[in-house]
Parts: sequence; structure tokens; C-alpha cells
Amino acid sequence: MTADTTTDVFEEHRPVLMGVAYRMLGRVADAEDVVQEAWLRWTGADRSGVREPRGYLVRVTTRLAIDRLRQVQSRNEAYPGPWLPEPYVTDYEATVPDTAERAVLTDTVSLAVLVVLESLSPLERAVFVLREAFGYPYAEIAGMLDRTEPAVRQLAGRARRHVGERRPRYEVDPAERRELTERFLAAAAGGDLDGLMALLAPDVRLVADSGGLAKAPLRIIESADKVGRFLHGVSAKGGVADASFRFMEINGGSALVVLAAGKPDAVFQLDVADGRVQRIHVVRNPEKLLGLALDR
Repeated sequence: MTADTTTDVFEEHRPVLMGVAYRMLGRVADAEDVVQEAWLRWTGADRSGVREPRGYLVRVTTRLAIDRLRQVQSRNEAYPGPWLPEPYVTDYEATVPDTAERAVLTDTVSLAVLVVLESLSPLERAVFVLREAFGYPYAEIAGMLDRTEPAVRQLAGRARRHVGERRPRYEVDPAERRELTERFLAAAAGGDLDGLMALLAPDVRLVADSGGLAKAPLRIIESADKVGRFLHGVSAKGGVADASFRFMEINGGSALVVLAAGKPDAVFQLDVADGRVQRIHVVRNPEKLLGLALDR
């Protein structure tokens, strides 16, 4: 295999490797580090016996991600305030033509699901990601993780039950989600408390991640009254200076990016059901906003 072929093969599978690594780790920088290490392993390996490069590369990436996850879990335990995954720009365009496949990829990369995955063990998370997001057979996953197939099935069942019990069930048309996000922006930015309250479910929750590096609530805010008044108060104080707004597809759904002097300051993503906002995710940790590609 020539150097050019080696690079071409790896680049062909890079999107899948990033997809696996990000779902495992919830941070773009960590996922990129893992994929880069997989590249180094790929270029340094004896590839003469590799019949299926994709399977080989996914195996290497998954194992590296498991090792990295064990390191970062202790970091997240000491995290100030709520922890949310790093916003990840998702624009599958023509690379995922099948609607069902797109739905699976979108669901398994959503902020709500990734938060639940944080409570799985590294092995459970790896099995869940490989099986539920990418559809690998149990036997192939067993080979990737050096486990028996019955053990992998047990891990998969445990992970699936855990995620099923804890994940929020929000199913909404993407166009409706976008429309509600636009109305949310208009009401919040315009200081329209009544309009804002009309959009919020009675038990709405606002979860903000600042990492202690920006102003944001260090506790989850619950109920329409408290969430509405908090957002109204932020607007009344002037919000973000020199603010502008942009809609992007992030983690599989429409999100509102708040820009300060042209740079990302916050990401708002709404979970919607029955025509109301059920949950508001806010990412303000500046370290988690560096990777947003605003030139798209």
C-alpha cells in the first residue's frame, strides 16, 4: 500500500472514526486527538494483512477512545456546575442519503442522549455506540473489544435499558423545532416575558454549562416561571454586548448560536414536544465553543 493510498483510505473513513470518537467522549478536541492517534497507528502498522480497513480503524479508534474516556471521566467529576457535551456541527448532506440511517445518527449524537451516555461504563458506552449508532453485529464488536459475544450482548442490553430509562422522549419535526427556536429568540431577545412563557412547558428545565469560565447558572433551573424569569432577567440586563445570532445544525438539530463581536459566546438548543419547549441546553464554556465552524 503506497503512502498516497494509505492516506486516501484513512481519509475515506475519517468521518466514521470521528463519529465513533465523539460519541464516546463528548468533546471534539478529545475525539480529534483520538483520531490523530489512530492515524499514527495506521501509518505505523503492518497493513499487509488488513482486509477490511474500516473495521480495523474503528477497532483502533474505539480502544483508544475507551482509554481516553477513563482518563476524562475523573475530570468531569470535578467539573463546576452541569456538564454538557461540546457542541458538534452535524451536516450530513448527501453523505447519509438514507432517512432511517440519518435518524439513527442524529438521535445518538443528540445532547440529551450524550448526557445519558456519560453515566455508562466505558465498555458499555463503546458497545452502545458501535451497535446503536453504527449497526455493527455483536460478533464484530466482540472482536473489536476482545470480549465474547455473550458478554457483548449483556453489555449492550444493560446499556440499552439504562439509556431507555433515562433519555428524554422528545420527537418533533425539525421544521417545528426551528420555528420554535426562532420564536424563542424573538421573545427572549425582545424582553417579551408573556411570549416566552407561552413557549415553555410547565416543567421545563434549563441546563447551562459554563465550566466556571463564563456567567451561567451553576444549578439546573426548573419550571416555566423560574426559567422564564431568568431569561427575561438576562435580556433586561442587556444580554451579550454587540450580539448577533446564527442558526446552525448542531448535534443533529437546529441550534441558536449567540455571537459576541462575531465570535461564539453561547449555544442554545431546545428540546421540544407537544409544541412547547421541554428543555433548554446552554453551552457557554468558551473552551467548548472554539471548534464551531462559522465559515460554513
